[in-house]
Amino acid sequence: MPKVVVCRELGPPEGLRLETFDSVPLSPGQVRVAIRAAGINFPDILMAAGEYQLKPPLPFTPGVEAAGDVVEVNGAEGVTIGDRVIVKMRHGAYSDEAVAVPSQLVRLPSTFGYAEGATFLAGHGTAYHALIDRGRLETGEVLLVHGAGGGVGLAAVEIGKLLGATVIATASSDEKLAIAKGRGADHLIRYDREPFRDAVKRITDGQGADVVFDPVGGEVFENSMRCINWGARLLIIGFTGGIGLAKTNLLMIKGASVLGVRAGEAVRRNPALGEARIKALTEWAEAGKVRPNVSHRLPLEDYAKAMRLLIDRKAIGRVALTMG
Repeated sequence: MPKVVVCRELGPPEGLRLETFDSVPLSPGQVRVAIRAAGINFPDILMAAGEYQLKPPLPFTPGVEAAGDVVEVNGAEGVTIGDRVIVKMRHGAYSDEAVAVPSQLVRLPSTFGYAEGATFLAGHGTAYHALIDRGRLETGEVLLVHGAGGGVGLAAVEIGKLLGATVIATASSDEKLAIAKGRGADHLIRYDREPFRDAVKRITDGQGADVVFDPVGGEVFENSMRCINWGARLLIIGFTGGIGLAKTNLLMIKGASVLGVRAGEAVRRNPALGEARIKALTEWAEAGKVRPNVSHRLPLEDYAKAMRLLIDRKAIGRVALTMG
């Protein structure tokens, strides 16, 4: 019988359960996907703890993205059995199979395996929306990427370099910075070796960053306001390091903007944004210009260990669960 990870009570990853289930018949217009890999994202962890903005009714299955093979089709146009696809979900990816509709499916790039496909659209989609739709990053500008060893951070490094920016990457270890350099970072800063605000000023001859990509928050966000250029855009991706406070005097002096980034919600409100985003990302993937760095692949039953890799900052890039 197929297996699924189920959240029956809110709490840490260890409180989730691995269960079996019976496949349900497809309704007209639906497809069944045999999931081969599922990506681990911070929203999965927050959702299971009841700390995310989306709060599905219990019980539910975490996981917003997966990749696999179409194994059954019931009158769904444009989809055939055997298609290799990425599945976009609000939750439900930690499972051996998914029931979906064609609008949730994206053809898996030929350059990717299932693990790369299952860790692609959430991270790279967030970075794309942040840098292009919200930050309006331009060629020749300076992009400061915090948490550059994480999944969205590495995606921002890649896309920022593709857009012609000078990319400054910050991270907590040499190993993470080496991966960021391999993805295009021009300058590397380790948090514990030099205050990054001083390093950014040194690297930019006192000008500061034009765009700040911040999935960390807390003191990192607050110190970022002290190393920005005139007209800077500070992109709020997340707050894994806590909630930061915006000093309005610093923002006014620099003519700066603080912009919240919610890639999924933006598409739900304006589907055209999602179509343009997926088209660009898949074209870049096929051309070999972007690729998730999957540092860990674990079997489905090790879901708690996989989620802990993100919580404990041990992943470099992305973590994938594998099935079958």
